[in-house]
Amino acid sequence: MPQAVVFDLDYTLAVPQRDRATILEEATTITGAPSLSREAYLAAHRRNLTTETREPIFADLLEGTDSDADPAAVATAYRKTIADALEPLPGVEAMLADLRGDYQVGLLTNGPVRAQRDKIETLGWEGAFDAALVTGELEAGKPDPRAFEAITDELNVAPAEAVYIGDEIEADIRGATEAGLAAVQVLLEDGPEPDPRAVAHVEQREIATAIPDLVASLE
Repeated sequence: MPQAVVFDLDYTLAVPQRDRATILEEATTITGAPSLSREAYLAAHRRNLTTETREPIFADLLEGTDSDADPAAVATAYRKTIADALEPLPGVEAMLADLRGDYQVGLLTNGPVRAQRDKIETLGWEGAFDAALVTGELEAGKPDPRAFEAITDELNVAPAEAVYIGDEIEADIRGATEAGLAAVQVLLEDGPEPDPRAVAHVEQREIATAIPDLVASLE
């Protein structure tokens, strides 16, 4: 049986009330930046997983454009807009509290420090985990094994004693599996197909009810 349960944050425990493309458009409109695609943003995000803020992401995106928009201002607008739009999936707060009665419970989320810590604070989850790490604070982001090693070290468990729950194939499922953790894939509507490397799969809407029994069934 696992000794620790570690979660991804975005789309695993909490979701924005509006889609990310709309939120990105709102942030660029507020700051006078050019329209940016969600795909371009995600690519820049993956190149900047260990930063303090999203400023390097937007500097990357705005480079080569004619815009004189300030990357720091765009980053701040996007951070505030997305944090305000975030809400927990139904029942996950009670689930986290219940899990902590039997396991060490951790959070490992990719992204800049300010952005992800703001989300945790906005959700009121500063005390919801035994350890919560943002890759902007670390040497490397998911799927690098060092990110997963950092959270298992914080929880004082071996990787083989932990299960990681997340929605992204590369960052979460491949990353956790290659780091020696069991991985549970969260299935999103219109998301990727179930990955065979995951030891189990759970629909996003069923996380709060399904995860406790699922984790207890793992050996």
